[in-house]
Amino acid sequence: MREEKLTWMAEELDRICGVLKRNMERYGTDFPSACATGGKYRIKKNDDWTNGFWTGMLWMAYLHTGDNAFKALALKNTDSFRQRLDDHFVLDHHDIGFLYSPSVVAAYRITGDEGQRDLAVRAADVLAARFQEKGGFIQAWGKSGDPKEYRLISDSLLNLPLLYTAAEITGEARYREMAQRHYENVIRLIIREDGSTYHTYYFDSETGAPSHGATHQGYSDNSCWARGQAWAIYGMPLHVRVSGRAFTAEEQERHDRVVRYFLEHLPEDLVPFWDLEFGDGDDQPRDSSSASIAACGMLEMAKYMEPDDRDYYTGIAKKLIKSVANHYAVKDPAVSNGQVLHSTYSNHSPYNTCNHYGVDECNIWGDYFYMEALTRLHKDWQVYW
Repeated sequence: MREEKLTWMAEELDRICGVLKRNMERYGTDFPSACATGGKYRIKKNDDWTNGFWTGMLWMAYLHTGDNAFKALALKNTDSFRQRLDDHFVLDHHDIGFLYSPSVVAAYRITGDEGQRDLAVRAADVLAARFQEKGGFIQAWGKSGDPKEYRLISDSLLNLPLLYTAAEITGEARYREMAQRHYENVIRLIIREDGSTYHTYYFDSETGAPSHGATHQGYSDNSCWARGQAWAIYGMPLHVRVSGRAFTAEEQERHDRVVRYFLEHLPEDLVPFWDLEFGDGDDQPRDSSSASIAACGMLEMAKYMEPDDRDYYTGIAKKLIKSVANHYAVKDPAVSNGQVLHSTYSNHSPYNTCNHYGVDECNIWGDYFYMEALTRLHKDWQVYW
Protein backbone atom coordinates (compact mmCIF):
# COMPACT_ATOMS: atom_id res chain seq x y z
CA MET A 1 0.00 0.00 0.00
CA ARG A 2 2.82 2.39 0.86
CA GLU A 3 4.48 1.90 -2.52
CA GLU A 4 1.12 2.36 -4.25
CA LYS A 5 0.56 5.63 -2.38
CA LEU A 6 3.86 6.92 -3.68
CA THR A 7 3.18 6.01 -7.29
CA TRP A 8 -0.10 6.42 -9.16
CA MET A 9 -1.92 8.49 -6.51
CA ALA A 10 0.93 10.94 -6.10
CA GLU A 11 1.49 11.08 -9.85
CA GLU A 12 -2.19 11.75 -10.48
CA LEU A 13 -2.23 14.51 -7.84
CA ASP A 14 0.86 16.01 -9.48
CA ARG A 15 -0.92 15.93 -12.85
CA ILE A 16 -4.01 17.59 -11.37
CA CYS A 17 -1.91 20.33 -9.77
CA GLY A 18 -0.27 20.98 -13.12
CA VAL A 19 -3.68 21.42 -14.75
CA LEU A 20 -4.75 23.74 -11.93
CA LYS A 21 -1.60 25.82 -12.39
CA ARG A 22 -2.39 26.30 -16.08
CA ASN A 23 -6.02 27.11 -15.34
CA MET A 24 -5.02 29.69 -12.72
CA GLU A 25 -3.49 31.76 -15.50
CA ARG A 26 -6.69 31.47 -17.51
CA TYR A 27 -9.18 32.25 -14.74
CA GLY A 28 -7.25 34.81 -12.73
CA THR A 29 -9.51 35.81 -9.84
CA ASP A 30 -12.58 34.57 -11.72
CA PHE A 31 -13.95 31.03 -11.61
CA PRO A 32 -14.69 28.09 -13.89
CA SER A 33 -18.31 27.46 -14.79
CA ALA A 34 -20.18 24.68 -12.97
CA CYS A 35 -19.95 22.43 -16.00
CA ALA A 36 -17.84 22.31 -19.12
CA THR A 37 -19.27 22.86 -22.61
CA GLY A 38 -17.63 20.77 -25.28
CA GLY A 39 -14.97 19.82 -22.75
CA LYS A 40 -14.04 23.39 -21.79
CA TYR A 41 -14.99 25.33 -18.68
CA ARG A 42 -16.17 28.87 -19.31
CA ILE A 43 -14.85 31.76 -17.20
CA LYS A 44 -17.42 33.20 -14.78
CA LYS A 45 -17.72 35.44 -11.77
CA ASN A 46 -18.53 34.12 -8.31
CA ASP A 47 -22.22 33.62 -9.07
CA ASP A 48 -23.05 29.91 -8.81
CA TRP A 49 -23.37 27.26 -6.10
CA THR A 50 -20.17 25.57 -7.28
CA ASN A 51 -17.50 28.27 -6.93
CA GLY A 52 -16.16 26.89 -3.66
CA PHE A 53 -14.95 23.73 -5.36
CA TRP A 54 -12.40 25.61 -7.47
CA THR A 55 -11.00 27.37 -4.41
CA GLY A 56 -11.05 24.09 -2.49
CA MET A 57 -8.89 22.49 -5.17
CA LEU A 58 -6.44 25.37 -4.88
CA TRP A 59 -6.14 24.72 -1.15
CA MET A 60 -5.57 21.00 -1.72
CA ALA A 61 -2.95 21.82 -4.35
CA TYR A 62 -1.18 24.13 -1.89
CA LEU A 63 -1.11 21.42 0.77
CA HIS A 64 0.11 18.83 -1.74
CA THR A 65 2.85 20.92 -3.35
CA GLY A 66 3.73 23.66 -0.86
CA ASP A 67 3.54 26.10 -3.79
CA ASN A 68 2.51 29.48 -2.37
CA ALA A 69 0.97 30.50 -5.71
CA PHE A 70 -1.99 28.21 -4.96
CA LYS A 71 -2.38 29.70 -1.49
CA ALA A 72 -2.15 33.27 -2.78
CA LEU A 73 -4.92 32.79 -5.34
CA ALA A 74 -7.12 30.89 -2.90
CA LEU A 75 -6.88 33.82 -0.50
CA LYS A 76 -7.68 36.28 -3.29
CA ASN A 77 -10.74 34.17 -4.09
CA THR A 78 -12.03 34.67 -0.56
CA ASP A 79 -12.36 38.39 -1.28
CA SER A 80 -15.12 37.59 -3.77
CA PHE A 81 -16.78 35.27 -1.25
CA ARG A 82 -16.78 38.19 1.20
CA GLN A 83 -18.29 40.49 -1.42
CA ARG A 84 -20.93 37.89 -2.22
CA LEU A 85 -22.01 37.89 1.42
CA ASP A 86 -21.98 41.69 1.55
CA ASP A 87 -24.30 41.80 -1.48
CA HIS A 88 -26.26 38.67 -0.57
CA PHE A 89 -25.68 37.68 -4.18
CA VAL A 90 -27.33 34.41 -5.33
CA LEU A 91 -27.43 33.01 -1.81
CA ASP A 92 -31.11 32.08 -1.45
CA HIS A 93 -30.47 28.35 -1.41
CA HIS A 94 -29.05 25.60 0.79
CA ASP A 95 -25.67 25.32 -0.98
CA ILE A 96 -23.94 27.80 1.30
CA GLY A 97 -21.75 25.05 2.72
CA PHE A 98 -20.62 24.00 -0.75
CA LEU A 99 -19.61 27.62 -1.32
CA TYR A 100 -17.96 28.50 1.98
CA SER A 101 -16.56 25.29 3.50
CA PRO A 102 -13.95 24.47 0.82
CA SER A 103 -13.03 28.14 0.41
CA VAL A 104 -13.40 30.25 3.54
CA VAL A 105 -13.50 27.53 6.21
CA ALA A 106 -10.48 25.91 4.54
CA ALA A 107 -8.71 29.29 4.61
CA TYR A 108 -9.44 29.63 8.33
CA ARG A 109 -8.31 26.09 9.14
CA ILE A 110 -5.10 26.40 7.11
CA THR A 111 -4.06 29.97 7.94
CA GLY A 112 -5.82 30.69 11.24
CA ASP A 113 -6.87 34.08 9.89
CA GLU A 114 -9.61 35.63 12.04
CA GLY A 115 -11.14 37.44 9.08
CA GLN A 116 -11.81 34.08 7.42
CA ARG A 117 -13.25 32.80 10.70
CA ASP A 118 -15.70 35.68 10.82
CA LEU A 119 -16.70 35.11 7.19
CA ALA A 120 -17.45 31.48 7.99
CA VAL A 121 -19.86 32.52 10.74
CA ARG A 122 -21.57 35.06 8.47
CA ALA A 123 -22.04 32.37 5.85
CA ALA A 124 -23.46 30.00 8.46
CA ASP A 125 -25.99 32.68 9.40
CA VAL A 126 -27.19 32.78 5.79
CA LEU A 127 -27.67 29.01 5.83
CA ALA A 128 -29.34 29.09 9.25
CA ALA A 129 -31.85 31.65 7.96
CA ARG A 130 -33.28 28.92 5.70
CA PHE A 131 -34.15 26.67 8.63
CA GLN A 132 -37.88 26.02 8.88
CA GLU A 133 -39.21 25.46 12.39
CA LYS A 134 -42.32 23.85 10.93
CA GLY A 135 -40.83 20.53 9.95
CA GLY A 136 -37.34 21.13 11.35
CA PHE A 137 -35.31 21.32 8.15
CA ILE A 138 -33.27 23.63 5.92
CA GLN A 139 -35.30 24.58 2.85
CA ALA A 140 -33.35 23.76 -0.29
CA TRP A 141 -34.47 26.29 -2.86
CA GLY A 142 -36.79 29.19 -3.48
CA LYS A 143 -38.20 31.89 -1.27
CA SER A 144 -38.19 30.84 2.36
CA GLY A 145 -41.55 29.37 3.31
CA ASP A 146 -42.81 28.99 -0.27
CA PRO A 147 -45.25 26.03 -0.15
CA LYS A 148 -44.15 24.94 -3.63
CA GLU A 149 -40.53 24.67 -2.48
CA TYR A 150 -41.05 23.51 1.10
CA ARG A 151 -38.61 20.62 0.94
CA LEU A 152 -35.18 19.32 1.87
CA ILE A 153 -32.75 17.52 -0.43
CA SER A 154 -30.08 14.85 -0.05
CA ASP A 155 -27.27 17.22 -1.12
CA SER A 156 -27.84 19.28 2.02
CA LEU A 157 -25.97 16.80 4.22
CA LEU A 158 -22.71 18.23 2.85
CA ASN A 159 -23.72 21.75 3.86
CA LEU A 160 -24.26 20.96 7.54
CA PRO A 161 -20.57 21.09 8.56
CA LEU A 162 -20.71 24.87 8.06
CA LEU A 163 -23.24 25.10 10.90
CA TYR A 164 -21.07 22.95 13.15
CA THR A 165 -18.10 25.17 12.32
CA ALA A 166 -20.11 28.22 13.44
CA ALA A 167 -21.08 26.43 16.65
CA GLU A 168 -17.42 25.64 17.29
CA ILE A 169 -16.32 29.23 16.66
CA THR A 170 -19.09 31.07 18.50
CA GLY A 171 -20.07 28.57 21.18
CA GLU A 172 -23.72 29.09 20.20
CA ALA A 173 -25.73 25.87 20.43
CA ARG A 174 -28.41 27.00 17.96
CA TYR A 175 -26.25 26.15 14.95
CA ARG A 176 -25.66 22.64 16.22
CA GLU A 177 -29.33 22.16 17.10
CA MET A 178 -30.49 23.19 13.61
CA ALA A 179 -27.96 20.92 11.96
CA GLN A 180 -28.92 17.97 14.13
CA ARG A 181 -32.65 18.37 13.52
CA HIS A 182 -32.13 18.72 9.79
CA TYR A 183 -29.83 15.69 9.66
CA GLU A 184 -32.29 13.51 11.52
CA ASN A 185 -35.08 14.45 9.13
CA VAL A 186 -32.96 13.84 6.05
CA ILE A 187 -31.90 10.32 7.00
CA ARG A 188 -35.36 9.46 8.31
CA LEU A 189 -37.18 10.56 5.17
CA ILE A 190 -35.00 10.20 2.09
CA ILE A 191 -33.78 6.63 2.66
CA ARG A 192 -36.22 4.04 1.36
CA GLU A 193 -36.60 0.52 2.76
CA ASP A 194 -34.44 -0.98 0.00
CA GLY A 195 -31.59 1.49 0.67
CA SER A 196 -32.26 3.71 -2.33
CA THR A 197 -32.89 7.41 -1.74
CA TYR A 198 -35.25 10.15 -2.76
CA HIS A 199 -33.56 13.26 -4.10
CA THR A 200 -35.96 15.63 -2.29
CA TYR A 201 -38.67 15.36 0.34
CA TYR A 202 -41.60 17.76 0.78
CA PHE A 203 -43.29 18.96 3.95
CA ASP A 204 -46.68 20.53 4.51
CA SER A 205 -45.90 24.22 4.94
CA GLU A 206 -48.88 24.74 7.26
CA THR A 207 -48.31 21.87 9.68
CA GLY A 208 -44.69 20.89 9.08
CA ALA A 209 -45.74 17.27 8.56
CA PRO A 210 -43.65 15.20 6.10
CA SER A 211 -45.53 14.84 2.82
CA HIS A 212 -43.79 12.93 0.04
CA GLY A 213 -40.54 12.21 -1.75
CA ALA A 214 -39.87 13.51 -5.26
CA THR A 215 -36.98 13.87 -7.63
CA HIS A 216 -35.62 16.93 -9.35
CA GLN A 217 -32.53 15.61 -11.14
CA GLY A 218 -33.12 11.86 -11.01
CA TYR A 219 -34.91 9.91 -13.73
CA SER A 220 -38.22 9.70 -11.84
CA ASP A 221 -39.73 9.99 -8.38
CA ASN A 222 -39.39 6.24 -7.94
CA SER A 223 -35.85 5.84 -9.27
CA CYS A 224 -32.58 6.56 -7.48
CA TRP A 225 -30.48 9.51 -8.64
CA ALA A 226 -26.86 8.36 -8.46
CA ARG A 227 -25.42 11.58 -7.07
CA GLY A 228 -28.15 11.81 -4.43
CA GLN A 229 -27.18 8.31 -3.29
CA ALA A 230 -23.54 9.36 -3.17
CA TRP A 231 -24.39 12.46 -1.11
CA ALA A 232 -26.03 10.17 1.47
CA ILE A 233 -23.04 7.80 1.50
CA TYR A 234 -20.74 10.73 2.26
CA GLY A 235 -23.03 12.97 4.28
CA MET A 236 -23.88 10.48 7.01
CA PRO A 237 -20.33 9.64 8.19
CA LEU A 238 -19.36 13.27 7.70
CA HIS A 239 -22.00 14.09 10.30
CA VAL A 240 -20.32 11.68 12.70
CA ARG A 241 -17.12 13.68 12.39
CA VAL A 242 -18.57 17.17 12.69
CA SER A 243 -21.13 16.36 15.38
CA GLY A 244 -18.82 14.18 17.48
CA ARG A 245 -21.72 11.75 17.88
CA ALA A 246 -21.27 8.12 16.82
CA PHE A 247 -23.87 6.35 14.72
CA THR A 248 -26.72 4.71 16.54
CA ALA A 249 -27.41 1.10 15.53
CA GLU A 250 -30.32 2.36 13.41
CA GLU A 251 -28.15 4.93 11.63
CA GLN A 252 -25.49 2.32 10.95
CA GLU A 253 -28.08 -0.02 9.46
CA ARG A 254 -29.41 2.77 7.25
CA HIS A 255 -25.97 3.70 6.01
CA ASP A 256 -25.16 0.05 5.32
CA ARG A 257 -28.33 -0.19 3.22
CA VAL A 258 -27.47 2.94 1.25
CA VAL A 259 -23.94 1.71 0.48
CA ARG A 260 -25.15 -1.77 -0.42
CA TYR A 261 -27.77 -0.42 -2.83
CA PHE A 262 -25.19 1.79 -4.52
CA LEU A 263 -22.69 -1.04 -4.94
CA GLU A 264 -25.31 -3.49 -6.18
CA HIS A 265 -26.32 -1.08 -8.95
CA LEU A 266 -22.88 -0.27 -10.33
CA PRO A 267 -21.91 -1.31 -13.87
CA GLU A 268 -18.90 -3.46 -14.61
CA ASP A 269 -16.39 -0.59 -14.46
CA LEU A 270 -17.81 0.64 -11.11
CA VAL A 271 -18.68 4.14 -12.34
CA PRO A 272 -22.45 4.64 -12.14
CA PHE A 273 -24.87 5.82 -14.74
CA TRP A 274 -26.52 9.13 -13.86
CA ASP A 275 -29.45 7.27 -12.28
CA LEU A 276 -29.11 3.86 -10.64
CA GLU A 277 -32.16 2.80 -12.65
CA PHE A 278 -29.70 2.15 -15.49
CA GLY A 279 -26.85 -0.28 -16.02
CA ASP A 280 -24.61 -1.91 -18.59
CA GLY A 281 -26.28 -1.95 -21.98
CA ASP A 282 -28.43 1.13 -21.40
CA ASP A 283 -27.87 4.08 -23.71
CA GLN A 284 -27.59 6.57 -20.87
CA PRO A 285 -24.81 8.91 -19.66
CA ARG A 286 -22.58 8.14 -16.71
CA ASP A 287 -21.98 10.31 -13.69
CA SER A 288 -18.34 9.91 -12.78
CA SER A 289 -18.71 12.50 -10.01
CA SER A 290 -20.94 10.10 -8.08
CA ALA A 291 -18.15 7.53 -7.92
CA SER A 292 -15.73 10.07 -6.45
CA ILE A 293 -18.25 11.40 -3.91
CA ALA A 294 -19.13 7.87 -2.79
CA ALA A 295 -15.44 7.00 -2.48
CA CYS A 296 -14.90 10.01 -0.20
CA GLY A 297 -17.85 8.86 1.90
CA MET A 298 -16.52 5.33 2.23
CA LEU A 299 -13.10 6.62 3.22
CA GLU A 300 -14.70 8.87 5.86
CA MET A 301 -16.85 5.98 7.11
CA ALA A 302 -13.82 3.70 7.33
CA LYS A 303 -12.41 5.89 10.11
CA TYR A 304 -15.19 4.76 12.45
CA MET A 305 -15.21 1.04 11.65
CA GLU A 306 -13.57 -2.11 13.00
CA PRO A 307 -10.44 -3.22 11.07
CA ASP A 308 -12.10 -5.77 8.76
CA ASP A 309 -14.91 -3.41 7.75
CA ARG A 310 -12.44 -0.54 7.50
CA ASP A 311 -10.29 -2.48 5.06
CA TYR A 312 -13.35 -3.45 3.01
CA TYR A 313 -14.60 0.14 2.67
CA THR A 314 -11.12 1.47 1.90
CA GLY A 315 -10.64 -1.24 -0.69
CA ILE A 316 -13.92 -0.42 -2.45
CA ALA A 317 -13.07 3.31 -2.45
CA LYS A 318 -9.69 2.57 -4.02
CA LYS A 319 -11.33 0.49 -6.75
CA LEU A 320 -13.80 3.27 -7.53
CA ILE A 321 -11.10 5.91 -7.78
CA LYS A 322 -8.76 3.64 -9.72
CA SER A 323 -11.51 3.14 -12.30
CA VAL A 324 -12.11 6.89 -12.52
CA ALA A 325 -8.36 7.44 -12.93
CA ASN A 326 -7.98 4.79 -15.61
CA HIS A 327 -11.10 5.41 -17.68
CA TYR A 328 -12.52 8.89 -16.94
CA ALA A 329 -9.69 11.25 -15.92
CA VAL A 330 -8.57 13.70 -18.60
CA LYS A 331 -5.31 12.54 -20.16
CA ASP A 332 -5.05 15.05 -23.00
CA PRO A 333 -5.43 18.80 -22.23
CA ALA A 334 -6.59 19.30 -25.80
CA VAL A 335 -9.72 17.30 -24.94
CA SER A 336 -10.64 19.27 -21.81
CA ASN A 337 -9.28 21.78 -19.31
CA GLY A 338 -11.08 19.86 -16.57
CA GLN A 339 -10.03 16.81 -14.58
CA VAL A 340 -12.70 14.12 -15.02
CA LEU A 341 -14.85 13.39 -18.07
CA HIS A 342 -18.33 11.82 -18.32
CA SER A 343 -20.02 13.53 -15.41
CA THR A 344 -23.68 14.54 -15.48
CA TYR A 345 -25.01 17.74 -13.96
CA SER A 346 -28.68 17.89 -14.97
CA ASN A 347 -30.19 15.33 -17.34
CA HIS A 348 -33.80 16.03 -18.25
CA SER A 349 -36.17 13.07 -18.48
CA PRO A 350 -39.92 12.79 -19.14
CA TYR A 351 -40.40 12.37 -15.39
CA ASN A 352 -38.21 15.01 -13.73
CA THR A 353 -38.28 18.79 -13.45
CA CYS A 354 -34.70 19.80 -14.22
CA ASN A 355 -33.24 21.51 -17.24
CA HIS A 356 -30.73 19.75 -19.51
CA TYR A 357 -27.09 20.81 -19.24
CA GLY A 358 -23.68 19.54 -18.19
CA VAL A 359 -24.43 16.03 -19.46
CA ASP A 360 -21.42 13.84 -20.32
CA GLU A 361 -19.06 16.69 -19.47
CA CYS A 362 -16.56 17.66 -16.80
CA ASN A 363 -18.33 19.14 -13.79
CA ILE A 364 -16.37 21.14 -11.24
CA TRP A 365 -17.54 19.20 -8.16
CA GLY A 366 -16.58 15.97 -9.93
CA ASP A 367 -13.08 17.38 -10.37
CA TYR A 368 -13.02 18.47 -6.72
CA PHE A 369 -14.18 15.19 -5.16
CA TYR A 370 -11.85 13.17 -7.38
CA MET A 371 -8.97 15.26 -6.05
CA GLU A 372 -10.28 14.93 -2.50
CA ALA A 373 -10.54 11.14 -2.78
CA LEU A 374 -6.98 10.92 -4.10
CA THR A 375 -5.78 13.19 -1.30
CA ARG A 376 -7.55 11.05 1.31
CA LEU A 377 -5.96 7.90 -0.11
CA HIS A 378 -2.53 9.46 -0.44
CA LYS A 379 -2.15 10.82 3.08
CA ASP A 380 -3.90 11.54 6.36
CA TRP A 381 -5.71 14.74 5.44
CA GLN A 382 -7.99 16.89 7.59
CA VAL A 383 -11.06 17.60 5.51
CA TYR A 384 -12.49 21.09 5.07
CA TRP A 385 -16.07 19.97 5.65
